[in-house]
Amino acid sequence: MANDDSIDDLLDELDAHGDLDTAEQVLSIRTESRRYGKPVTIVEGFDLPADEVQSIASDLKSAMGTGGTVDDGAIELQGDHRDRVPELLRDRGFRVEA
Repeated sequence: MANDDSIDDLLDELDAHGDLDTAEQVLSIRTESRRYGKPVTIVEGFDLPADEVQSIASDLKSAMGTGGTVDDGAIELQGDHRDRVPELLRDRGFRVEA
């Protein structure tokens, strides 16, 4: 048991708990057609505080050069970005299901 405590202490020192949580999250990406047939890319599955999801959304919007919002913990991006978003999220340490 003392060994488990040592590992937990080491992880706390390295602040690796956040990285482990991010790597364990599996995000899904899908598109929907909205008003006038416009596509919207939706990224779901975040288990993060709202401000962190908002920060990720802001980064994705900048990278894609598009608008978007956060709604109920899901990121909505204007347009069909299923080809580029997974790579950007994987670079941030998330797992993305195909």
